[in-house]
Amino acid sequence: MTVWPFNTLLVQLTLLVIAALVAAQMISLWLFVDERSLAIRAAIGFEAAGRAANVAKLIEEAPQSSRASILGAADSPLVRFDLSNKPLVNKSDQSDGGLIEARVRRLLGDNQSRDIRVELNEIEGQILPLPHLSPEMAEMHMAMMRGELSAVEMNLSIALSDGQWLNVGTRFERPPLQWPFFSTVTFALTAALILMVVFWFLLTRLAGPLKKLVSASDQLGRGEDVPQLLVSGPEEVRGLTRAFNKMQRRLTRFVSDRTKLLASLGHDLKSPLTAMRVRAEMVDEEETRTSLIACVEEMQSMVEATLTFARGLIGSEEPEVVNVGEFLESLKVDLLKPFELEHGPNVQARVRPLAFRRALRNIIENSLRYGDCAAVKYGVQESELQITVLDNGPGIPNEELERVFEPFYRLEESRSRETGGHGLGLSIARTIVRAHGGDVSIANRAGGGLVTSISIPLMEVGTT
Repeated sequence: MTVWPFNTLLVQLTLLVIAALVAAQMISLWLFVDERSLAIRAAIGFEAAGRAANVAKLIEEAPQSSRASILGAADSPLVRFDLSNKPLVNKSDQSDGGLIEARVRRLLGDNQSRDIRVELNEIEGQILPLPHLSPEMAEMHMAMMRGELSAVEMNLSIALSDGQWLNVGTRFERPPLQWPFFSTVTFALTAALILMVVFWFLLTRLAGPLKKLVSASDQLGRGEDVPQLLVSGPEEVRGLTRAFNKMQRRLTRFVSDRTKLLASLGHDLKSPLTAMRVRAEMVDEEETRTSLIACVEEMQSMVEATLTFARGLIGSEEPEVVNVGEFLESLKVDLLKPFELEHGPNVQARVRPLAFRRALRNIIENSLRYGDCAAVKYGVQESELQITVLDNGPGIPNEELERVFEPFYRLEESRSRETGGHGLGLSIARTIVRAHGGDVSIANRAGGGLVTSISIPLMEVGTT
C-alpha cells in the first residue's frame, strides 16, 4: 500500500503548526494595522484641528485685508480653508467628531460660546479631488492620494466672532497593509524554532516508538520472534507499547502451550498403540487379527502425522529473503511429478524457506494427485505476493471449500483414504502461510478444477 507523505503524522502536524503560525501572524497583523490606522487617523485629525484653531485665531485678530493672505498661506494640497457666510457642516458628528471639537475648543480657549461642527465621512473607491482647489493643487492631491483607495474625509466649520464661518476640509487615506522586515524575520525565526521542537518531539517521542510498534506488530503477525519493545514516548504511546508487549507474551504463551499439548498427546499415544499392536498379534483369528493390526497402524500413522504437524508449528526457523521464481524452480526440480511454472516478475519475499517450501509442496502435490496437473504462477498485487495453483480435477462442493482445511478432514468422494493421507496437508499449508501473515483459499474454476490462491504480505520486495 502506497503511503503518501501528506498522510503521515509528521507532515500533517508540521503543516498544522505552520498553518496555526500563519493564522496567528495574520490576526496580529490585522489588529496592528487597525490600531495603526486609528492612531494615524486621530493624529492627522488632531493636527488638522490644531491648524484650523490657529487659523481661526489669526483671522479674528488680523485686519479684514489680511484674511485672504492668511487663508492662502494655510491652504495645502490636503487641507482646504475657506471663509463663508454659511457653515459647510450642517450637523456635527458626535462620535469621533466630539474629540476633535473638544480639541478645537481647548485651543481656542472657548467655553461652549461658539458653534463648532465636525463631520467625518468614509470614502471608498475612486476619490475625487477636493472642491475649490486650483488645477495644480487638485492634480497634486490626486497624485498623493493615488486615486483608488480608502480614505476619511473631515469637514470642520468654526463660527467666527463676526458671524462668518471658517470651513476646513481635509482627507487622509488609511495606511496600507504593510509587513515590516523585522516582523518577517521574527516570524521566520519563530516558525523555525517551533518546527525544530515539533520535529524533535515527533521523531524521538512519538513517530519513532509508533514506527517500531508497527514493525513489531507486522513481525508478530508473521509468526516471527519479536523482542520486547522499549517503553518510551508520551504516556499514551507508553501505554500502547506496554499493552502490545503484554499481548505478545500472552499470544506466544497461548500458542506454545497448545502446540506442546498437541505434541505431548501425540507422543504419549505411541506407547499404548505399540502395546495394542503387540496384543493384536496375539489374536488367534486371522481375520480379526488383520483388521486390528490395520486399525492400529492407521492410528500410529495419524499420530506420526500429528507429531509432524506439531513440530512444524513450534519450529524456530529464521526468516530469509528468497527470490520467488528461483524458489519455485527449485521446488519443481525436487518433486517427482513436475508441474507447470509460469514465471512472473522478479520478486523477493521474506519467508521461512523450509516451512514455506513444505506448504507449497502440500498444495501442489494435492493438485497433482487429485487434479491430474498443476499450473503455478506468481506475481505482486497490492504489496502482497500472490501464488496461484490451478488444476483440472473434479472440483469440490462449495459448502466443503473451507472444511478441507480442517485437520484430518477428507472428502470421501474425491479423496481416497488409501492415497489421500490423513487430511493434514492443506491444514498444515494454511497454518504455515498464516504464520507468515498471509492466507490460503480454494475456489472452483468456471471450466472445472480448482484454483488455490496463496497470499503473503511483502516486507521486503523488489520487482522488475
